[in-house]
Amino acid sequence: MYQLHKKKLLAGISLIFILMIGVAATTVQDKKPKPNLKVLPKDISHEELEKIMKGFNVSLGVKCNHCHAPSKTDAKKLDFSSDDKPEKNVARDMMRMTAKINKKYFDYGGGEGHAAALSCITCHNGKTHPESKITLPPPPPER
Repeated sequence: MYQLHKKKLLAGISLIFILMIGVAATTVQDKKPKPNLKVLPKDISHEELEKIMKGFNVSLGVKCNHCHAPSKTDAKKLDFSSDDKPEKNVARDMMRMTAKINKKYFDYGGGEGHAAALSCITCHNGKTHPESKITLPPPPPER
């Protein structure tokens, strides 16, 4: 009789152990890497971050791979947290510059009575490198 209870106990423990392994194996792990944010707020929502990135796409006429390096594990995907491409740091510098200009010269607070803020499209106009729109008058004739 003792032997029978021992076998049932062992079978029950084995079943519980197998179930625990099964649950652990099927639990979805969050494999999305955290964004590597150095200029944007760390608590920015995914939707707001996507909106800003799509703004870069339009403003510079580029796709995501302009600043984001390919994944080392899957060449068809991008590694959004990687800093391997220098263009990503250029973008960060440009964001800092634009914020500084807006704060210093435009008192940008939004709404009525405030000047419109500068953004990427102000200078880039859909091109990766901004082009000057200023046309200088011709030099005076020589005498």
